[in-house]
Amino acid sequence: MAKHNLLGVRGEEAAARFLMFRDYSILEQNWRVGHLEVDIIAQKRGLLIFVEVKTLADTNVILPEEHVDEEKREHLIKAAEAYLKIKNLDQQVRFDIISVTGSEPPYEIRHIENAFEVPPTFVGR
Repeated sequence: MAKHNLLGVRGEEAAARFLMFRDYSILEQNWRVGHLEVDIIAQKRGLLIFVEVKTLADTNVILPEEHVDEEKREHLIKAAEAYLKIKNLDQQVRFDIISVTGSEPPYEIRHIENAFEVPPTFVGR
């Protein structure tokens, strides 16, 4: 596995542990449908949370969460809509970003809840 891929996997594992430690239930990791993927799908207090995890070895140039551009947000929203449809779910959702910084533990982890708004056209509303 390439070094940057291994860093991403470790970052996603650290993010999942971070959420579990804070009483989130992890429902899915690396959930895929077609070309769409969600890093983590979690639940807490009846809220379904779709999480994008961004991992960087350092933040000298840009913060990890700044890598979640409009195109990535649209893909995450489409993946969430597909998940709700496939699982036949009708519940409130939230989109979060977790940024993981560092090449090895202990990582610096930032959890950005409600990282972006659910669009009015979102199917799961």
